[in-house]
Amino acid sequence: MAIISFHHARMLVIFFMLQLSSSSNATTSKLVGFSTRLIHRDSIESPFYLENLNDTTRMADVLRGSESRLSHFNHILELSNNKAKKNNGTYVRIMPTYSTYLMEISIGTPPIKQFVVLDTASDVTWTQCLPCVNCHEQEQIMFNSKKSSSYKVLSCGSDQCKDLGEDRVCNDLRESECRYNISSYVGKASSSGELALETYKLGSTSFPNMVYGCGNYKNSMSIEKASSGVFGLGSGPLSFIGQLRESLGRKFSYCLVSHSKRNLRRKFTLRNLGSKLNFGTSAIVSGRGVVSTPLVTKPSSPLYYLTLEAISVNNKRIPFTRLNRSMEEGGVDIIEEGNIIIDSGTPITYLPTNIYETLKDELKRSIHADSIQVPENPGLLCYVNNNKISIPFVTFHFHGGANLTLPSTSTFSSTNGYLFLTMSPSNKAAIFGNFLQMNFLIGYDIDIGKVFFKPTHCLSWWRRSEGSDQEWSMDP
Repeated sequence: MAIISFHHARMLVIFFMLQLSSSSNATTSKLVGFSTRLIHRDSIESPFYLENLNDTTRMADVLRGSESRLSHFNHILELSNNKAKKNNGTYVRIMPTYSTYLMEISIGTPPIKQFVVLDTASDVTWTQCLPCVNCHEQEQIMFNSKKSSSYKVLSCGSDQCKDLGEDRVCNDLRESECRYNISSYVGKASSSGELALETYKLGSTSFPNMVYGCGNYKNSMSIEKASSGVFGLGSGPLSFIGQLRESLGRKFSYCLVSHSKRNLRRKFTLRNLGSKLNFGTSAIVSGRGVVSTPLVTKPSSPLYYLTLEAISVNNKRIPFTRLNRSMEEGGVDIIEEGNIIIDSGTPITYLPTNIYETLKDELKRSIHADSIQVPENPGLLCYVNNNKISIPFVTFHFHGGANLTLPSTSTFSSTNGYLFLTMSPSNKAAIFGNFLQMNFLIGYDIDIGKVFFKPTHCLSWWRRSEGSDQEWSMDP
């Protein structure tokens, strides 16, 4: 389960206001695809909007949040390795992590509006639920299950309860009420409560009989007032897409607008930025320029993995390999399948230390300027920003021929007259973060096991999809 940290949220919190492509009387049986609007963290509509936030604080929050998320992913990998060694089957456990997305949904009959963290690494959707014992304070009205006519508690013997795996809390009676307990490994995120069937309302469309966690005991989140729970978008059977796979298929896509101010001209302010998250047929990524790479899923891990083969700086290719020391004669460099996590919630991209240092050296050779050291983060590659600096092209080469050439506005972030490389070293987990995902339309198709990338000016794409003729422009 992915839970947002406050510092991370201050980087990129995107607020979802669902506008479904179906009519107001649509039902889930008729629904084949829909889209939801994404709004930039700096929008005045965001619950985390801070008018006086400066760029220095903003960048520091990015680094703190990314490092916290990296630490948690390292913990997930350790647990995954241990479970794989024990050969405990193909169960994927719901694990807590961080996220940078909020979604507006309504729960129950009559519907009660809630803001929940959108989590691609979780299956269970849950909110705080009355009567609630030892629960955190929230700004929205807390959902009361006793006042909802569509609320139905599941039994311990139900298939949905069994799908909880290790998070299932039941006694020996199959007819007893199913309870779940999702505990945090980092931070203070956790939830415990009843597993039930309930109606979700997204925009004007209702989804009846969805698995829902009524968190009524000892809930806690890193961000406590703005969010009431979690919206699970993982690949398991209890997630939103897992339960609606027959009507929607397990497909979703997003296009993140750039959160770097330097690539936007003054005519367009951050308050106007938006994008969309798409489901079902609306999530299909096609057309000229689309490339794809296999999506790697691992039985013992809830995360999405890709296979990165190399990174290029201009024409210099850096293989993304690790040394297999089990070979008798000196070892051999190999490219491991599923060697990097793709994550929309981590701003910074993390690379193995040896690969990062090689990349850093190549960038320094190509950038004809003196780098500077930042006392708070001495390992970062940083330059004084001026018009004389020319940033070389960086290309990520994924398996299957998906070569992503990244703009300088993604590989470097402009902050108070400085340019910071948006990549850092890691001794364990490698993560393809959201800075490098900006201005790509990215589609996940879990059923066929592929991720699609299409170079897209996300701001322009969003404006066209909204039918707006508002002027916009981006630097070349």
